[in-house]
This record gives sequence, structure tokens and C-alpha cells, in this order.
Amino acid sequence: MKLNTSELKTFLDEKVHLYNNPKFIESDPIQVPHQFSKKEDIEIAGFLTATIAWGNRKSIIKNANRMMQFLDHSPYEFITQHKTTDLERLQPFVHRTFNGNDFIQFIKSLQHIYKAHNGLEAVFTQHARPGSLQKSIHEFKNVFFEIPHLERSKKHVSDPLKKSAAKRINMYLRWMVRNDNADVDFGIWKNLSPSQLSCPLDVHSGNVARKLGLLNRKQNDAKALAELDNNLRQLDPNDPVKYDFALFGLGVFEGF
Repeated sequence: MKLNTSELKTFLDEKVHLYNNPKFIESDPIQVPHQFSKKEDIEIAGFLTATIAWGNRKSIIKNANRMMQFLDHSPYEFITQHKTTDLERLQPFVHRTFNGNDFIQFIKSLQHIYKAHNGLEAVFTQHARPGSLQKSIHEFKNVFFEIPHLERSKKHVSDPLKKSAAKRINMYLRWMVRNDNADVDFGIWKNLSPSQLSCPLDVHSGNVARKLGLLNRKQNDAKALAELDNNLRQLDPNDPVKYDFALFGLGVFEGF
């Protein structure tokens, strides 16, 4: 499909309008943090949901809801006030390769982030660059695992400086930073700007981007993400990641 820049922008803007609305929530993992109203609950529920957001979407949603049950539907309170004995009951949890030991590690790391680093938003903001949050994600991973940790759990936090497209964390950052006036993304992190965000690049968005001429690179890695980011920023420098809705919708709902 060959369109000039202005035709492409019009086409994609229409698809954003079609998919960036509350109906999107019904089939998307973002519904899990939408159960909460307190900032810390939303950002923790969002982070844990995004962490397990690979594979079948129904099973992601089901297991993310199970995580919230394990945390008594009060994720912030559980993370900051749990006793060591409370962690044992998280052991049965499993989603694909993310198991109960990983879940316990994540709760400990999150507690450390809220007690020693002033919370998730502060950690991501500290190393933010004007045009990118990829360095922020790298530094976040360092902070997340600066306490004693299981080596196996490190694979569940991507690192863009090790060539990863970091799809799940970029999706999470979209949820937190982008205020879409459509009640899908939350926009509760005011210290970061939507212009800094990167598109969550996965099989669907990658394939659609290639068909539309937004991406040439074959692998879905950090270099591909940089190429896609650059092209999306030309369409909308202030809110490039709104096109995630268009690429995802075209791929998943329209089989484009």
C-alpha cells in the first residue's frame, strides 16, 4: 500500500479515531488498571499487567486479574505494607514463563522503588531524554534489580540498550503518560510528555508498519523501533504513539 505522507497521515488519523475510544478497553489488558482510581494503584496494576502482556489477550487479562486478587485488590497497600509471610501466598501464580518466584521478586522490587526512589514515575522521569525514554527504561531496569534478586526474573524487564524493542514497557509508558481525552490511556504521569514515547512494537504493529512503508527493518528490535519512531514523529511530533491504536487495530481487528 503506497500512500504519500499526507494520505498516510489522513488514513492513520481515521484509524486512531476509530480505535482510540472506550470500546477498545473491553478487549484490552488496559482494562485491569482501569479498575482503580488511586494513582499508585493504577500505575502498579498497569506495570504488573504490562509485564505479563504477551500471548493470548484473554489469558493476559485473566491472569492480570488474578494478580490483583493475590494483592487484595489494593496493589499499592500490599506492596508498601506486606509482611514476608504474605508473599508466600503469591507462589502459585503463573503466566507462561512468569511464575510465583518472579511475582514475589517484582513485589519486593516495587516496594524498594516506592520506599527508596519515590515511586515508578520518579524513576522513569529521572533519566528521560527530550526525544526518547529508551535510556529511562534501561536505567529503570538497573534500579528495579539493585536489591538482591533472582537472576531469572531479569528477563521479564526488557532493556532497549541491549537491542530489545521493549514492547511491554513502551506500552505501559503509553498508558501512564498519554492523555488521550478518550478515557483509554490514563495520562497520570505529568512529568513526562507524549512526545517522548515510543510505539509498542510487536508482530502486529510491525507487520502493518512494513506494509504502510513506515518500517523497512525485518526484525522487531531496538533499531526497528528507532526507525518506526522517526517516521511516526514526522506524522505527529507531539503525540506519535497515538498511531499505536491505528497499527494495532489494523493488524488485530482488520487483518490488514
